[in-house]
Amino acid sequence: MGNLGVAVLWRAAYLRAVRSAFATVPFYRERWALDGREDPVLVPGRTGTDGGAAPLAEALHKVVDLVPLAGGTQRPEPARGLGRVLRTARAPGRGSLVVLLGPDGLRPPSDLPKGVRGCVTDPDSPSAAVLGEVTAVLRRGHRVLAVGEDKAITTFTAAVPAELEHRVEAVPQRELDSLDAGPYGVLHDPALGYLGALGPCGRWHLDWPHVYARRTSAGLAITLLRQDSPRFVDVVPAGGVRGEIASCPRHGTPVVLT
Repeated sequence: MGNLGVAVLWRAAYLRAVRSAFATVPFYRERWALDGREDPVLVPGRTGTDGGAAPLAEALHKVVDLVPLAGGTQRPEPARGLGRVLRTARAPGRGSLVVLLGPDGLRPPSDLPKGVRGCVTDPDSPSAAVLGEVTAVLRRGHRVLAVGEDKAITTFTAAVPAELEHRVEAVPQRELDSLDAGPYGVLHDPALGYLGALGPCGRWHLDWPHVYARRTSAGLAITLLRQDSPRFVDVVPAGGVRGEIASCPRHGTPVVLT
């Protein structure tokens, strides 16, 4: 890692997450006690299958066991981290509106910067209230950022008044197995939330204070460093994606190479 301080802090946070998960979360307590793992080796002489990493699909199948013994929610947060990664992808200014495109039941982002508002709507049938707010914000000269899949952004934008639709700024979501060259984008997983963003340097930056990633024989494994429940530690999303974690030569913070 180019920035030694970042690398040390990142690594230390990850090791704390592993030890805490082994001590308090049933899914990891059972899995690692029987099979072991790497970094740190919690059972002497056993390194575990894929170094202790688990497929995300398997973890979600046992989501009740991802709740710590002290209790917590079983519900993943698909919008987790959006506010932080937007600062890298397409930083919204004060007065901006962030429209998160997704199905019913998706909760609005709760971590947007001060002065930035957020809402959620189904792109196939956007609510009149959301369209009215989008129109009002654009006519006041502020920015509207539409976050979602490519098709969802296209569908939603077409519902905005024709004279304003070109001013809606697209922020496409990409999963780990579909990273591209942008020019804009956020790295997302439906269960883990927002993991990073495409920076102005053209590299996919991780939200490193909150997300850890490492290479395993099953693919890149993700750890959410600050989520209390459900706990995701060394889970492998997108069916397993081969890649590398490197340091951005310009910024000195972790980037994903696939």
